[in-house]
Amino acid sequence: MKIAVIGATGYVGRAVVAELAARGHQVMALARQVEQVAAAENVSAVAADIHSADFVQQLQGVDGVVSAFNAGWSNPNIGADYTRGAAAIVEAAKAAQVPYLLVVGGAGSLYVAPDLQVIDTPDFPREIYDGANAARHLLADLKQRDDVNWAFVSPPARLGADGGFSEERTGTYRLGKDDLLMDGELPAGISVADLAIAIADDVEQRAHLHQRFTVAAV
Repeated sequence: MKIAVIGATGYVGRAVVAELAARGHQVMALARQVEQVAAAENVSAVAADIHSADFVQQLQGVDGVVSAFNAGWSNPNIGADYTRGAAAIVEAAKAAQVPYLLVVGGAGSLYVAPDLQVIDTPDFPREIYDGANAARHLLADLKQRDDVNWAFVSPPARLGADGGFSEERTGTYRLGKDDLLMDGELPAGISVADLAIAIADDVEQRAHLHQRFTVAAV
């Protein structure tokens, strides 16, 4: 398959590029700074600006797109920038007739109780609220659309070492839907390598068309 990865030099994007390449796919790694894309025979580093006029053309002819777009957690305008960037990606995917667009979102929109999302709990970090809220609104908007072949993955609350979990690649994961996955009394986690495995599996199988899902370590 030919798969484009948006945000290919970020934390999640870099792991996804590596996983897809290891499986033998032709990977188009879209990034602003192509020199940071990990080199591989079946990886093409392509300079891309999601707001540029030629972005639609860059997505044409691919079998799938993984959007690991992030406006930057330290960006004071993350909410507005994420909303604008995500909208550009979705509309480009529509115009390019992308068969499957998998958006990597956040855990904030997962539910911890009926009608209570993680982002609305008292302990949710205020410093990342705007970005998480923008991702929540993107998911709500996507749920109203059938003119784009979208899917949305929410990582668990703890992602990798920075999230208080692990970076170990186990090759296994478990699936969930809209509820926050737990590990006993603690929110579940996953390594970024295992998240990349789940993402690659999903894109290959187009397993969650017009759905949100979540994953966590077994």
